[in-house]
Amino acid sequence: MEEYKMSASRFEVIVNTSWCKGCELCIGICPKKVLVLNDRMKADPVHIDKCIGCHQCENTCPDMAITVREAGENA
Repeated sequence: MEEYKMSASRFEVIVNTSWCKGCELCIGICPKKVLVLNDRMKADPVHIDKCIGCHQCENTCPDMAITVREAGENA
């Protein structure tokens, strides 16, 4: 299982790439445009420094492939 995990000083956005089907719902719902679709057609949190921790991407994902948590929080 491959994961993209990016963190900033405050939040981590973790994408389980095995579950992500590249539907782009998370990309469209994010108010800060944290996620983009990468060349493998998976959500990728490339602008994590902009994340405000609203959990909209996590709540919108139909495959439960995204986790947003406070940086340093235990899994």
